Amino acid sequence: MPEWVKRALTRRVERKGSRGKQQIIIIKPSDKIVYLVKFTLGMTACLSCLEVAHLLVLGRWNSEVFAAITGLVGTVTGVFIGQHA
Repeated sequence: MPEWVKRALTRRVERKGSRGKQQIIIIKPSDKIVYLVKFTLGMTACLSCLEVAHLLVLGRWNSEVFAAITGLVGTVTGVFIGQHA
């Protein structure tokens, strides 16, 4: 998987240095958070495929799978918002 997750979670902080010069500090995310986000995005894709297959085969909506998808999407959204706040 490309490193777009790591780039999306990287923070840039601008501040004035000791001599009044602008500095940009780059804070990279830990590997654990990057792997967590990649895993959650992968599981969201897999569960979405499972929901589509359930709709095609049985013709019914599976609320348990949808609840899992909603929980994973909320987790990823919370990580991105918390990382950039």
